[in-house]
Amino acid sequence: MTPRSDSSPSTPEGDRIAKVIARAGICSRREAEKLIEEGRVTVNGKVLKSPALNVTGRETIIVDGKVLPSKEPTRLWRYHKPAGLVTTAKDPEGRTTVFEK
Repeated sequence: MTPRSDSSPSTPEGDRIAKVIARAGICSRREAEKLIEEGRVTVNGKVLKSPALNVTGRETIIVDGKVLPSKEPTRLWRYHKPAGLVTTAKDPEGRTTVFEK
C-alpha cells in the first residue's frame, strides 16, 4: 500500500478565478465569468479567455485595468454587553441596543 499524499492531482490548489473576483466585491460569479470571456481579466499579465483557472492568491489579477484588491485580514471585535441591552440594529419593542450605547 502506498501512502496517501495531501495534494491530489484531481484537486487543484486555490479557488476559481470567478469566485475570487466575486469575493473581492467586483461583481457576482456569473458576471465575473462574463468579464473573463470578454477578455477583461488578466492574471500575471496574461489575458484570460476561460474561467477554468484556479488562483492561490500569489497572482496579480487585473480587472478592467485595475488591480484586484488584496484580501483584508479578518478582524474580531469584542464587546462586553451589559445586561439589559439587545444586540440588534433596531428593536421593534423599543429596548436599548448595543448601537445606542
